[in-house]
Amino acid sequence: MSQANTSLFESIGGAASVDAAVDIFYRKVLSDDRINRFFDGVDMERQAAKQKAFLTMVFGGPNHYTGKDMRSAHAHLVHDGLDDSHFDAVVENLGATLAELGVADELIQQVAAIAESTRADVLSR
Repeated sequence: MSQANTSLFESIGGAASVDAAVDIFYRKVLSDDRINRFFDGVDMERQAAKQKAFLTMVFGGPNHYTGKDMRSAHAHLVHDGLDDSHFDAVVENLGATLAELGVADELIQQVAAIAESTRADVLSR
């Protein structure tokens, strides 16, 4: 398959890579004092499963995501003070996770662009 026809999902290593990335990502998030309060009381096993399905879908893999849209899913967090600094911290942790897994910078930039495309909805703008 040529690079032009390879999805981001396939380029980063498919389901195994997404699974590993989400697990490492949430370890980073939960230890990050800038944002971990937003996960108080959250069933992290369920959250990780939803995130794996969501990232698989947005990276061009199989679409098994059945969760809420970004605006609905994060509205209660915006009410609790979620803002650009928190969004930036999440993107930073995601990029660090992918770098730790050896994902190429070009692919990390694609992931960051996808994340950035959700900023307005996540922050209810």
